[in-house]
Amino acid sequence: MFAREDDVLDAAERWRREGRGVALATVLETWGSAPRPVGSRLVIDDAGNFLGSVSGGCVEGAVVTEALDVIASGVPKRIDFGVADAAAWTVGLSCGGRISVYVEPVA
Repeated sequence: MFAREDDVLDAAERWRREGRGVALATVLETWGSAPRPVGSRLVIDDAGNFLGSVSGGCVEGAVVTEALDVIASGVPKRIDFGVADAAAWTVGLSCGGRISVYVEPVA
């Protein structure tokens, strides 16, 4: 779901106040045809609820799964998706581009 930057950050803050585990995913880099621009964000809670978008839908599921690991471990990670990657086809990134997403826990 596309959301304004303020909505995503407000949700992150509100969810933390509610006691939820929260992670924030941010598009770091794009190459070629990419569905969302650098700086696009997705906030994810420990139940898998999310708001925002880092890919227009094509890799959101994979990012949510990685975010749950980040919430549990507290360790941020960088995830790369691209058509040269077999995983890209699996998650639906067949647009010819690549994206790099940074997922970090929200304290």
